[in-house]
Amino acid sequence: MADLLNKVGELLPKEIGEQNLRFGEESGGVSFADLLKSSFEETNVMQEEAEKAATDVATGTVKDLHQAAIALGKAESSLKLMLEVRNKAISAYREILRTQM
Repeated sequence: MADLLNKVGELLPKEIGEQNLRFGEESGGVSFADLLKSSFEETNVMQEEAEKAATDVATGTVKDLHQAAIALGKAESSLKLMLEVRNKAISAYREILRTQM
């Protein structure tokens, strides 16, 4: 999740007016679609790690219970963040539809 916040921070201008506000591929920055895709992939990896950790706990083959709990917590936080991003995107889309009428 910290990586996601760092990526978003890299996109923001240091001072207002210092940079052009176009951050797409044409300006050499990371596109929003690529940022979302990498975030989804990172969330998926965390979910897979959490699933493996939960399986290890259930079967008794867990090596470090603390690390398993951390993996589950990271996966839960990452999933909640992605759900909030999705909810905000849907809300913005609906607002755009309302303003076009």
